[in-house]
Amino acid sequence: IGGKAAPGYHMAKMIIRLVTAIGDVVNHDPAVGDRLRVLFLENYRVSLAEKVIPAADLSEQISTAGTEASGTGNMKFMLNGALTIGTMDGANVEMAEEAGEENLFIFGMRVPDVEELDRKGYRAQEFYERLPELRQAVDQLSSGFFSPRQPDLFRDIVNMLMNHDRFKVFADYEAYVKCQEKVSALYKP
Repeated sequence: IGGKAAPGYHMAKMIIRLVTAIGDVVNHDPAVGDRLRVLFLENYRVSLAEKVIPAADLSEQISTAGTEASGTGNMKFMLNGALTIGTMDGANVEMAEEAGEENLFIFGMRVPDVEELDRKGYRAQEFYERLPELRQAVDQLSSGFFSPRQPDLFRDIVNMLMNHDRFKVFADYEAYVKCQEKVSALYKP
C-alpha cells in the first residue's frame, strides 16, 4: 500500500497509522508466516511508482462512485498488465468504456445509487448489524486489537465510519468482498 497524507489531514494520517498497525499484526502472525506481508510505501511518488506499477498484479481503485477526481494512475497499472478491481468512478469509467467493463472487476454503487442512498439516508449501523465480518472488523478497531498499547488509537476512524462517513464505505463492502472473491478464484499462481 502506498500513499501520503497532507500535513493537516488528520483522518488520512490515522488511516496510514492503521495500515502500519495492521501490518504489524499480520507480519508477525505465525499462522500467516511468509505467505502474506503488509507494507506501506511512504511518500508514494513518481520514482517509486516506476518500480511498483510494473510489478503489480492487481490495482485497487475503490473510491465511492462520484467522489474521485479522474486520475491516470489506474491507467498506468492497466497498461503495465495489472488487473483492475474498482468502482465506476474517476478514470475507471473511461477505462470500462474503452477496454470494456468485462475486462475490469467492477463492483459497488454507481452514481445514481449513491444519490439514492443520500436521499434515503445512509445508516452505517444497518450494515454493521447485518454483516458479521464487517462488524468483526469494526469491533477489532474499537477494541484495540491492532493497537493493544493504545486501545483507543483508532477511535476517530470508528467514529467516522459509524457516524460521519461521507464515502459510505459500508454500503459497498458486500459487493467488494464478492468481487475480491472472484479475483481470488481467477488468480491461481
